[in-house]
Amino acid sequence: MTRAKRQETTPTWKVIAVLPAYNAEATLERTIRDIPDGCVDEMLLVDDGSTDGTVELASGLGLEVRVHERNEGYGANQKTCYRTALERGADVIVMIHPDYQYDARIIPFAIGFIQSDICDVVLGSRIRTRREVLDGGMPLYKYISNRMLTIIENVVLGQNLGDFHSGFRMYRREVLEKINFLDNSDDFVFDSELLAQAAWFGFRIGDVPIPTRYFAEASSISFARSAKYGLQTLWLMAKYLLQRMGIAHFDVFRSNADRGSDGPGQRAGVCPPDPHAE
Repeated sequence: MTRAKRQETTPTWKVIAVLPAYNAEATLERTIRDIPDGCVDEMLLVDDGSTDGTVELASGLGLEVRVHERNEGYGANQKTCYRTALERGADVIVMIHPDYQYDARIIPFAIGFIQSDICDVVLGSRIRTRREVLDGGMPLYKYISNRMLTIIENVVLGQNLGDFHSGFRMYRREVLEKINFLDNSDDFVFDSELLAQAAWFGFRIGDVPIPTRYFAEASSISFARSAKYGLQTLWLMAKYLLQRMGIAHFDVFRSNADRGSDGPGQRAGVCPPDPHAE
């Protein structure tokens, strides 16, 4: 008696890594070299008006490149990243800062949580232990503000994440198709908005530990901009609570379907032309 072998089919996932860049010439190549072979199908860099050689280097490394002629902001950069990745047929979108701060070797492990249908959104958590992150170079004021904001966000959004403010993020296609991210802020609070929206629509958010490096060339925002970002994030949490309690309604928690749109890059829809496309 022979035993029948069960035939299994593995779905084909198109994975695109997106790198929102601004003056990243000094660190871009090291970031790219750390991405394990075969774990992503395409790499897309969006340059936000850099004044160094970021664009030329990215082109020389074989990356797909989109260019903002002027600096439009971190959130605006990510909008172009995600919109372009969706238009190019990505099933999983990996966002990593090209400043060599985040260890790109973690990418294939994080992808597994999405491909195994465990998570819809995966973040890289820099905060494994207090000693490790401080020894790694994170300024004390940033560590304290990160811990305070993360605790508040976990409570408000009903999550249990280690780090809401990471520059390493991964999204299943359906998340970005549903969320109206094109109307989000063009500034740094874009990241907080996207996670609050993912929580609002019930997407599964998880995290993995990721080693980080802090050094002169790694990107960092000033204390003033960090304070502005923190206040904007707190206001966003207030809006989430107000809408959850039915006291007020905010456009940030409207889906693309609510606003009568198929969403950016929807396979079945028509997407308005991208002004940054070549």
